Amino acid sequence: MLKLPPLSLYVHIPWCVRKCPYCDFNSHEASGEIPEQAYIEALIVDLKTDLNWVQGRKLHSIFFGGGTPSLFSGKAISEILRVAEELIGFEADIEITLEANPGTIEQQRFADFRESGVNRLSIGVQSFNPEHLQKLGRIHSGAQALQAIATTKSVGFDNFNIDLMHGLPDQTIGDAEQDLQLALDNGAQHISWYQLTIEPNTAFYSRPPTLPNEDCLADIQQAGMVILQENGFVQYEVSAFALAGNMSRHNINYWQFGDYLGIGAGAHGKITVPADNTVVRTTKTRLPAHYLARDGSVPARKKPIASAEIALEFMMNGLRLKHGVPTAYLPERTGLARSAIGAQIFSLQSKGLMESDSERYQTTALGYQFLNTVLQGFD
Repeated sequence: MLKLPPLSLYVHIPWCVRKCPYCDFNSHEASGEIPEQAYIEALIVDLKTDLNWVQGRKLHSIFFGGGTPSLFSGKAISEILRVAEELIGFEADIEITLEANPGTIEQQRFADFRESGVNRLSIGVQSFNPEHLQKLGRIHSGAQALQAIATTKSVGFDNFNIDLMHGLPDQTIGDAEQDLQLALDNGAQHISWYQLTIEPNTAFYSRPPTLPNEDCLADIQQAGMVILQENGFVQYEVSAFALAGNMSRHNINYWQFGDYLGIGAGAHGKITVPADNTVVRTTKTRLPAHYLARDGSVPARKKPIASAEIALEFMMNGLRLKHGVPTAYLPERTGLARSAIGAQIFSLQSKGLMESDSERYQTTALGYQFLNTVLQGFD
């Protein structure tokens, strides 16, 4: 039977200085002044529209994503947080993360973010190497990335993530190792380290760069894993590594099939409705201009997740976690009986791809290496 899981809030801020050639997110280059106040007002209307999904819960975590949320002022971020706390309420240990790009960092603005209630930053470094940054279309330099980290620490953030990519055009093993070492040497507690992939509807898809071959990619992955482990970082998700006590609570809620409200242009949400025995996906209108052109409400779509799809969605999230998810979450967060996927689990266990653990759904080391193959077992 469905039970209400923790509730998070995702706030999408869609503008950026320049669209990166690998980016397939809903982000839009800012032409002229960003309509910050109008957008904040639209976000508040959006949040009020979604209050029926709260169902008595307080917010477990908040994540400002983009685009580039650090283009907004501390005052704007503070206003959203104030309204969210008034309308919904915060758990005592709420995690509030804001994505920031080094090319948009000013010390006073970061101090304002800290003052507003943000207690975790995610810094989009991607690489410290100037040649790689240029090929990725980033607007910052390696020196600016290091300065951004120093600023983050100087204004009082003791919990921050550094985003790094590997498998970059012409990247060597040594290049990738240097990126990781610089992040470690500069005090990162959490590193999101993921391979560059070429996605449809991106500039790289139209004009593909030359990427390292499969053998080099595997060697980069192995070398990076060694460095992270030697420095006390634990891999808790496919691309997430953290020192003890610094795992992202917001992202874990996603992966454990928790609930989240999504507000902002193109934002997605996922909500459990025990009274209807359904799990619902919500989507907000994508283009900022359409999102702002509201008439007392924010256009949104909602759609229940089909029973034929929900087991796969649950496993696509949960099995990304190194230690999987409790088996009790399947009935509580999907409405499915454990017997509904019993045959698939047995088949994967017999192939050595999933652990024989009655308390958790978890891949073996081999299964984690071939996660896509495991997930095909639930399709």
